[in-house]
Amino acid sequence: MNPSYDDILAANSLRGHEIKKTPLISSPTFSELTGSEIYLKAEFRQKTGSFKIRGAYFKIKSLSNEEKKHGVVAASAGNHAQGVAFASSLEKIPCTIVMPKNASPAKVAATRGYGAKVLLEGVNYDEASAKAKEIAKETGATMIHAFDDPQIIAAQGVIGLEILEDLPDVDEIYLPIGGGGLAAGVLIAIKEKNPRIKVIGVQSKSFPAMHDSVKQGSITASGGDRTIADGISVKVPGQLTFSVIKELIDEIVLVDDVEITKAMFLLMERMKFVVEPAGASSLAYLISKKPAIGKKVVAVLAGGNVDMYLLGQIVDKGLAAMGRL
Repeated sequence: MNPSYDDILAANSLRGHEIKKTPLISSPTFSELTGSEIYLKAEFRQKTGSFKIRGAYFKIKSLSNEEKKHGVVAASAGNHAQGVAFASSLEKIPCTIVMPKNASPAKVAATRGYGAKVLLEGVNYDEASAKAKEIAKETGATMIHAFDDPQIIAAQGVIGLEILEDLPDVDEIYLPIGGGGLAAGVLIAIKEKNPRIKVIGVQSKSFPAMHDSVKQGSITASGGDRTIADGISVKVPGQLTFSVIKELIDEIVLVDDVEITKAMFLLMERMKFVVEPAGASSLAYLISKKPAIGKKVVAVLAGGNVDMYLLGQIVDKGLAAMGRL
């Protein structure tokens, strides 16, 4: 069953001590670079460093006492892992996280730091997810899906409410899409309150699964090339997320690693913001394509958990691209 606007309001009731409202930051720098009036939704400042804690906390809080006894299991490239691990520690329940073998070492360490048992399986999210489902079946643990769950989607939709609280006359919202939980939730919230506001999803050219699925009208596996944006490297969209997005999304666009790298570098140099590749994809499209000249635009910066080695590479590539090396 698809989540509703009322479900988003229920998730919003948990906002406060554990889940905070993130700032919406006006950026003259990126406004000048894009020709739009740019506002940055700083989800990288959320607890655990990304928006994913919103869905994980709402989902785990809703479990019955019996379900909590058996614990939870999840698959994630990193941010959902940390969200589930942190939420589980708050509720004091057992937690197992399955991460791809190529997951960021920083994200693996952080997930373990929140008290979760971490297993490294497969080379991408989909293979890790298959292992997590096996564990859930064997142990009776509740599978906490990274995106294809009504409560997960509803909680991510609170971001849409927060944007409208701070900028009710926004024209367009750009946000990353991997599996689609963030986009689906924000779409439900925004289109309920003001259907004229455009919501545009941004995917990696290496993993355009939702883009291709919406274009073809049915769920399609797509992608598999390497990308620095591991947080949105999903080959198969969710059933729930696809059903929402195909009906409500205004457009899905694609960016490459070079465009993402430039956005990350500029965020660091101009704003002093450390934003991970997947989280910076929304701004990357705005910088490279300038699609909304003269409009009020929000770019959701979805996370800031970036590997230090990759960060060093981003700095070097950014300096080289600008002729400063």
